[in-house]
Amino acid sequence: MSFIKFLTSKTFFLNLLLAVVAIFVLSYLTLRWLDSTTKHGEFETVPDLTGTSISIAKAELEKNNLVMQIQDSANYNPDYPKFSVIEQDPKPGFKVKENRKIYITLNPSGYRKVLVPELIDRTFRQAKPTLEALGFQVGTIRYEDNIAKDMVLEVSHNGEKIKQGDMLPKTSKIDLVLGNGNRPE
Repeated sequence: MSFIKFLTSKTFFLNLLLAVVAIFVLSYLTLRWLDSTTKHGEFETVPDLTGTSISIAKAELEKNNLVMQIQDSANYNPDYPKFSVIEQDPKPGFKVKENRKIYITLNPSGYRKVLVPELIDRTFRQAKPTLEALGFQVGTIRYEDNIAKDMVLEVSHNGEKIKQGDMLPKTSKIDLVLGNGNRPE
């Protein structure tokens, strides 16, 4: 039997038809299985967790069949309560699959502590940007008799003297004593 004759035979067409039917049946069954396994078309809506506590956020996510994943945060936000959610990913309102991890960032208990830099014998013009770059605020400025005008003579916080290497919370107000340019008597 020649090859051309085989391609035009009834047996070849029957086998070809069976192969095509088998491919369609297997494809259909595979797609139905994928739809049921992946829950195609079924979504959960991500709730807005901003400002809620950990326990409320966890309960809300469990109610929506979602999983909470806490991320570390060093950025204190005074607009939100301590240990509340300040950020989440994916954002509220997004449609996600069941058991999807929702990454939340919590507000720490306060500003992180920062090392106080060396400020003594520096000019106010140098000290102010140094403090502000570290997140501190310049508090009250008091002048004393000293020949070095605007030279930092003393550094304090809440009435207590501080020195280089002390740790203070970020955004603390640091008070400075500066020279006024007059000779001490």
